[in-house]
Amino acid sequence: MNSRQRRGAVLLVVSVICAVAAFAGVVAVVGDARSQVGSKVTAYELSADVPAYTALDTAKLHRISVPKRWLPDTAVRDLGQLQGKIAAVPLKKGSLLESDMVAARPRLTPGQMEIAIMIDAETGVAGKITPGARVNIFATFAGRKDTDPDVSKIIVTDAQVLDVGEIKAFDKNQDAQRLSEEGVPITFALDAEDAQRVAYAESFAEHVRLALVAPGDTAVPPQSQRTYTLAGDTAGSTR
Repeated sequence: MNSRQRRGAVLLVVSVICAVAAFAGVVAVVGDARSQVGSKVTAYELSADVPAYTALDTAKLHRISVPKRWLPDTAVRDLGQLQGKIAAVPLKKGSLLESDMVAARPRLTPGQMEIAIMIDAETGVAGKITPGARVNIFATFAGRKDTDPDVSKIIVTDAQVLDVGEIKAFDKNQDAQRLSEEGVPITFALDAEDAQRVAYAESFAEHVRLALVAPGDTAVPPQSQRTYTLAGDTAGSTR
């Protein structure tokens, strides 16, 4: 072996040693990164927008793996957590699903039943009625005779809202008395007597309106303040 061949052999050996050292360095760096990141766990990401107050469809969720140390404690890791839950806020595609984004759907208690009515979008509490809210229900009735006064009544107090539907157009042939062109179907949990009051009001009242009850407020309007006529108000103001 001449000197040129010996130099070539030495360079080859040095190159192999450098390559092995570089590979070992990469392995060490990757191992160190893995040790710092830690193990991965399952989480869920939204694959489509979900409107507020609607049920969470698992078809709109995408399973992902995320390093445990980077995952917030509120992240949903088990789809069983979503049973009976609805979106508490509008959820955007690509967002990590967290427990504070969902809420329990209001449920009926013994003695209650579900009843849904259409509320004018312009005369209801637009955009502020949500599942779980509590409202007083007002109805205004025209006098039966020309000499009878129009009357406004609080027909139900502290009604629990179960569900709020999507805004849709009224059928003007059937809802000619409506002030607005659009309405929202709202479902309540009521006992039999209050459900009858609401059904009657939807059929015969001039208008039905909702008034939000402040959270934690347990007071209800006294019977003496649940009926209003302009004539009675005027007479009272002249005393």
